[in-house]
Amino acid sequence: MEKGLTLPQDCRDFVHSLKMRSKYALFLVFVVIVFVFIEKENKIISRVSDKLKQIPQALADANSTDPSLILAENASLLSLSELDSAFSQLQSRLRNLSLQLGVEPAVEAAGEEDEEQRKEEEPPRPAVTGPRRHVLLMATTRTGSSFVGEFFNQQGNIFYLFEPLWHIERTVSFEPGGANAAGSALVYRDVLKQLFLCDLYVLEHFITPLPEDHLTQFMFRRGSSRSLCEDPVCTPFVKKVFEKYHCKNRRCGPLNVTLAAEACRRKEHMALKAVRIRQLEFLQPLAEDPRLDLRVIQLVRDPRAVLASRMVAFAGKYKTWKKWLDDEGQDGLREEEVQRLRGNCESIRLSAELGLRQPAWLRGRYMLVRYEDVARGPLQKAREMYRFAGIPLTPQVEDWIQKNTQAAHDGSGIYSTQKNSSEQFEKWRFSMPFKLAQVVQAACGPAMRLFGYKLARDAAALTNRSVSLLEERGTFWVT
Repeated sequence: MEKGLTLPQDCRDFVHSLKMRSKYALFLVFVVIVFVFIEKENKIISRVSDKLKQIPQALADANSTDPSLILAENASLLSLSELDSAFSQLQSRLRNLSLQLGVEPAVEAAGEEDEEQRKEEEPPRPAVTGPRRHVLLMATTRTGSSFVGEFFNQQGNIFYLFEPLWHIERTVSFEPGGANAAGSALVYRDVLKQLFLCDLYVLEHFITPLPEDHLTQFMFRRGSSRSLCEDPVCTPFVKKVFEKYHCKNRRCGPLNVTLAAEACRRKEHMALKAVRIRQLEFLQPLAEDPRLDLRVIQLVRDPRAVLASRMVAFAGKYKTWKKWLDDEGQDGLREEEVQRLRGNCESIRLSAELGLRQPAWLRGRYMLVRYEDVARGPLQKAREMYRFAGIPLTPQVEDWIQKNTQAAHDGSGIYSTQKNSSEQFEKWRFSMPFKLAQVVQAACGPAMRLFGYKLARDAAALTNRSVSLLEERGTFWVT
């Protein structure tokens, strides 16, 4: 009787076991089918991606072309885009189904891991507090631009370049005047635009000798740019490698242009000084470029002081002037020298007049600054320039100004940025012969009147400390 009762129980257990095995088998089959679908879908998407990569590069780079025109000219691109969209939807459905079954696709998990790794490897970007500014300090030689440029070089969130256009002037030959002058201005402008966009590779075409693997020992005045001498741009020093323009306060390897470009993009703002941009009107395309927020600071100085400084700093170029002075006026100064001086003053004056007229494209983007005003009140003028540029001034810059404008004596070297600024800006008056001042006043009279530089009537007025040769100017200098 017991065996008759036990047999049905065994049968029930056997049937139950078969049912459970069938369920597990069906579940495993379903999982296998899901993975097969995912694998096939990924292979198809991979083939689609390969086809997309075969589209001509010119088509891929057509940033300014209407997308509808591109698709109309290449029907295969349209179909591939639709196919890619369809497979994306299929992948999403399969992923949701897999999650419901408690299965995480291996491909998806690997993709997320790669994404996390990519985020970890990306260099951190600074927290930008406002729009990126692009500041151009526009000047001529011996106007104090190296000193004023330090106001921007000393601020940590600004990528500053010192005279990068020097390389273009040394490489490309332009005759002065006429169409050649306009041609040089266009070249300078286009290179300037690329530099503001942190495309520093554009300089490699003009650096001699040409950089190899984006490395160069010949970046002009590298040591005058803190951004090119700080980590990570400052790579380990390489022995027996001569760098013509080395960093001042630390030893670095040859400049890596790629690292410099990356550092430029990480900084919040960009600034550079240039003494080779003479015509303000050529900068209109930069002011209107939506990728840039241009601010132009034109720095001017009394042309009598400029000439006196140039005759000392660039003595070889002013032998004619010195000979004329030494001959005590027996031989007249060559007219071409006077014309060159007049042309320089006129180009500065015309640019300033354009800026002060405030055309629509330049409104809010132009500031005119006299070096003499900076020398008399460097901290005040630094604050005005930063306010104009829309960049907060940091205590780091204020400290530098305090330390470097109270020196007992001017620093050595023609590019020194250490000034006893309250005394230095008028030193030229007590060493310049009056007849030299007369030549400058005759050639540069219109510019001097515009900028508020008084003419000296005689030698006594020139050397009299109680007689000011500087008119006071109001706030119209900031436009």
